[in-house]
Amino acid sequence: MRDQNPGVLFGDDSEPISEGVDATESVTSDPTRLERFSNRAKALSEKLSTVGVDGRGPWKGSIQIAEEHFATHGDREKAIQRLITTHVRLASSTGFLAGLGGLITLPVTLPADLTALWLTQARLAGAIAHLRGYDIRSEEVRSVVLMSLIGSSATEALSQAGIQIGTKSAVSVIKQVPGRVLIQINKTVGFRLITKAGTKGVVNLTKLAPVVGGVVGGGVNLTSTRAVGAWAKKNFPAVDVAEQT
Repeated sequence: MRDQNPGVLFGDDSEPISEGVDATESVTSDPTRLERFSNRAKALSEKLSTVGVDGRGPWKGSIQIAEEHFATHGDREKAIQRLITTHVRLASSTGFLAGLGGLITLPVTLPADLTALWLTQARLAGAIAHLRGYDIRSEEVRSVVLMSLIGSSATEALSQAGIQIGTKSAVSVIKQVPGRVLIQINKTVGFRLITKAGTKGVVNLTKLAPVVGGVVGGGVNLTSTRAVGAWAKKNFPAVDVAEQT
């Protein structure tokens, strides 16, 4: 499987997300900045859903990539494991090449390697959902796809929206959520991704040693993409199993 780097697919219709995101307290204490930041978080989550999951141009969407892997391996769980391996390899190589200095400007803008990483991870989560029998065109499933990108933080995000998962799968709980709450959850995912991207420690490390920073970027991408795959498998149990919970 060969794909064009998804980081170049945004085009002129996508405004760079720039807010000095390492100062979260400053953002949340200023209503005007908070509104702008909130809009950017919403825009990010929408891009991850539409481009990452649906695909665009040469960047294959979740359904297409899932069906290609299933056709090759003939077994859904084997296809899922190969999907994870493929996306881990893609994300780590992208992270290493684009991370050579790209993270230095992170507090100002989100560089292409981060958008590429998240698009790759969103596609992976969507592909796993599709192979597990879910309709990834539904807004509920798309929300859980996005939640898979932030791992355990999704539980807190749901809790803030007044939703408790308990022993149920995230997707079974989300089905009962009104559309307006789904929008808020999606925006929260975008917010968490942006603020996590602004972690000072990562930026300082790349400033001190840009080449080492590239290696760290690739390693972080590898680990985080593998984690997204694991969370997607947890969030999307096989449909026959999910129906019993």
